[in-house]
Amino acid sequence: MDLIRGLHNLRPEHRGCAVTVGAFDGIHLGHQAVLSHLSSCAKERGLLSTVIVFEPLPREYFRPLEAPPRITNFRERLALLAGTGIDRVLVLKFNAELRGMSAEDFVERVFAQGLGARYIALGDDFRFGNSREGDYDYVQTLAEKYGYEVQPTNTQEVGGSRVSSTRIRAALASGEFEEAEQLLGRPFTMTGRVEHGRKLGRELGAPTANIRIGRIRSPLSGVFTVRVDGAGLADAPGVANVGTRPTVDESLQATLEVHLLDRQCDLYGQRLEVRFLQKLREEKKYESLDALKEGIARDIDNARRRLA
Repeated sequence: MDLIRGLHNLRPEHRGCAVTVGAFDGIHLGHQAVLSHLSSCAKERGLLSTVIVFEPLPREYFRPLEAPPRITNFRERLALLAGTGIDRVLVLKFNAELRGMSAEDFVERVFAQGLGARYIALGDDFRFGNSREGDYDYVQTLAEKYGYEVQPTNTQEVGGSRVSSTRIRAALASGEFEEAEQLLGRPFTMTGRVEHGRKLGRELGAPTANIRIGRIRSPLSGVFTVRVDGAGLADAPGVANVGTRPTVDESLQATLEVHLLDRQCDLYGQRLEVRFLQKLREEKKYESLDALKEGIARDIDNARRRLA
């Protein structure tokens, strides 16, 4: 998959494509249907498929601390897009210039002049432009002017309700991982690189791998049973805490800390994938480090029983 960062990096060979645009947070079953539709229509027409995404996501640009937490970070989103067989991803930096574009400006500058789009597929709920007037019907009105074909994509449902990132976030927040897996089409995971922390876990009898989650906010919080892959690990059992560590430093940004059960290894600098299985409890603030140590020991025992 070819990654293009910004309109200024578009080249003549990128023109004449089939294109779609959206947040694509989670690459869930609804997104997968859009991407499958795009790929098949591109092949039918002898075109390459291009997906346009924004970084940061628009709602993060406007209200970073109040925006919905990401299901997938930027790196995860790109990896999942690559796995769908899409040919190219165009990443547009969401900034004041892009914010100020009207829907017609976007169609002209991005779809027409930038990509020379010949086919456009749009999800039924996507809106763009500074007044959010850009949708399927609007893009259709400009099709003859700019020389492209446009088609909508159908809503995907699971359990009689529409698949959406909002629905997945609700499932993750409540620890309903089976429902999240049904909507995503795969288990929910977080990936990231292990960083040096305060080494407090060792003092508390439970050394942890501290993983940067690549999100302003996390879609879930609490203590969980997990399985870990990467850095020579395969389906390794563990217990994880996702949160702001209220007993230790109560930071604003959530962290992921994973304790591997019954094994120790040097994971610093390694990338891990953490698959969430069950929620054990909510994150809580303990009165002292001794109380925290006892709580961690109970969590480890509980995780062992759940994973047995």
